[in-house]
Amino acid sequence: MKRIALGCIADDFTGATDLANNLVRAGMRVVQAMGVPSTPLDTEADAVVVALKSRTVPTEEAIAQSIAALQWLQAQGAQQIYFKYCSTFDSTAQGNIGPVTEALMDALAAVPGADLTIATPAFPDNQRTVFKGHLFVGDVLLSESGMQNHPLTPMTDANLVRVLQAQCQRKVGLIDYKVVAQGPMAIARRMEALRAEGVGLAVVDAVSNDDLMRLGPALKGMPLVTAGSGVAIGLPGNFGLSPAAGTSALPAATGLQAVLSGSCSLATNRQVKAFIGSGRPALALDPLQLANNASSVVQDALDWAKPLLKKGPVLIYSSAEPAAVKAVQAQLGVQAAGELVEHALAAIARGLVERGVRQLVVAGGETSGACVQALNISQMKIGPQIDPGVPWCHAHSDAAPEGGLHITLKSGNFGSDDFFSKAFAELA
Repeated sequence: MKRIALGCIADDFTGATDLANNLVRAGMRVVQAMGVPSTPLDTEADAVVVALKSRTVPTEEAIAQSIAALQWLQAQGAQQIYFKYCSTFDSTAQGNIGPVTEALMDALAAVPGADLTIATPAFPDNQRTVFKGHLFVGDVLLSESGMQNHPLTPMTDANLVRVLQAQCQRKVGLIDYKVVAQGPMAIARRMEALRAEGVGLAVVDAVSNDDLMRLGPALKGMPLVTAGSGVAIGLPGNFGLSPAAGTSALPAATGLQAVLSGSCSLATNRQVKAFIGSGRPALALDPLQLANNASSVVQDALDWAKPLLKKGPVLIYSSAEPAAVKAVQAQLGVQAAGELVEHALAAIARGLVERGVRQLVVAGGETSGACVQALNISQMKIGPQIDPGVPWCHAHSDAAPEGGLHITLKSGNFGSDDFFSKAFAELA
């Protein structure tokens, strides 16, 4: 098997499909692996995305998972490594973005050029832009976008240089929009100047896809790239690849339809409301009831869904407004509340697929990771895009032994208000 061009490490499962989606659209054949594979690939691919569940785990664990993924990708001959994190730079004050980046740089220290990498979560197609080192979501700063209320990784500072420097031992610098606008050569010169100043990580401004396409050639040969998924659109050309028809083809869709939502982001809350407003059936899970008797709540949800599935998609959700989330966390604890919901939705996901669901939408990064693990999905083929950053995928699962299932893993912050309905229409 030939060497893979790009080896990617994603810190959650939705982010992995987001990245894989952009690579496929740019012309790469992509395999997404759930966790670090135990064996070499059994199919040809230009890029492999290893999906981890490392965004909110203890830093030491996130580093260990990421280094294991790096070693496996190196064994497959990866020519460049891409560490992918969320376009809202989700992390605590301590990490895990900075510590994982530096651990990867340390592991690649013997590779020429690995003393400098870039960092930019910019994804203009999803209204994530970086200007003068500050991350914007639409027209507002990250810290005013609703992300300041995230239950696990509240983002209260939009200055990425400052946020990243607090997490890193290496010096953090900036490649600003004026340099990016001048093109790849100017970006490369700025990188060399920063390297001479002892900078190890450079935040890069990008306010449009044109900026990302200018950045792409400047990253050719850089051992490690760290970014959201946006930078991916400018990298395949470095390997002589371009968009090609048929790279996103999936088997025909069959079976019942369902949506599971564990995200509490503003975007997902709007999507839940839109689905309910359309008159479709929806069931809310109560974390306090889960704390009392989770297995009973899961069974009740499956019993509720069974007669309704024949009529069209159903929604089971734990999404809630920030005040309600904080009230539950105050009673159960932040980590316990999150894990209760994740485990319940994962059990429901498996139960739904065992009952004939073959088209499944999952909203939320942590929820997606839990559901994929419950379904024993090890690899996914990336299909057509529903909304920027969110594709349909096809996967095999022991819960769906004949033909597998179609599944989409949606980041909580992504998608239009009608995303849940649009997803099934796109697949049809």
